[in-house]
Amino acid sequence: MNRGLIALGGLVIVVVVAAMWFAGTYNRLVTLDQAVQSQWAQVESVYQRRADLIPNLVATVKGAANFEKSTYIAVTEARAKVGQVNTAGAAPNDPAAFSQFSNAQDNLSSALSRLLVTVENYPNLKASQNFEDLQAQLEGTENRIAVERMRFNQAAQAFNTTRDSFPTVFVAGFFGSRFAEKSYFKSQPGSQNAPAVNF
Repeated sequence: MNRGLIALGGLVIVVVVAAMWFAGTYNRLVTLDQAVQSQWAQVESVYQRRADLIPNLVATVKGAANFEKSTYIAVTEARAKVGQVNTAGAAPNDPAAFSQFSNAQDNLSSALSRLLVTVENYPNLKASQNFEDLQAQLEGTENRIAVERMRFNQAAQAFNTTRDSFPTVFVAGFFGSRFAEKSYFKSQPGSQNAPAVNF
């Protein structure tokens, strides 16, 4: 009789400890997931700031005489494609949506770079105070984007490291896609090659 009570008591203790560990692990994953979601919102916020600056930049550039129309059309089209990407908060959990978002943003960055390089041929436009202000805001925004992408990658790494650690990986797997691995921002293809400089 006493052995039965001791065994039952031991079993209850094991179940309680296991349940507490399971709950603690789940709560840790939730905390890290929320950190990733919060950082993702920051990334979207700075990308939105850039998108909001582009119409003013394009309008200023359009005013320059003989400016290459195809250049600012490319920027406008790239911005429109960014607006068509609907992540609806799912991007960090969905590698395909994350890739689509990242590619659209990279294409917009590339179009903006081409626009700013082309502007170098127009000293009057470069000397315009309005353009200089917009360019400074855009450069500041690009720096913010880089910082927020780095912070997002750090939050994703913390989540993925915890998620994939033993035995947490079993708890994460138990909840299916709720705790799916987070994607990382990566450099654009070909960015490892130094640009050719010709004088």
